[in-house]
Amino acid sequence: MMWGAGWYGMIFGPLFMILVLAVVIAVAVLIVRSVGGPWQGTVPPHYPPHRTPVDILKERFARGEIDKNEFEERRRVLGE
Repeated sequence: MMWGAGWYGMIFGPLFMILVLAVVIAVAVLIVRSVGGPWQGTVPPHYPPHRTPVDILKERFARGEIDKNEFEERRRVLGE
């Protein structure tokens, strides 16, 4: 009489085990995220955190893209 009950265990047992494992992993991820604080994205090393227009102008002058007269004129226009 009890032969049919074993089949349900064989079908739902592995599914329940996967569900429990997924819940355990989700809880672990949530704990690690809450302890670690907010995620801080890293800035690539070739991008300075804050470049002003004058910084860009100085870089262009250093690379030789603009001459001294153009550099001075554009710096005056920018207000520095």
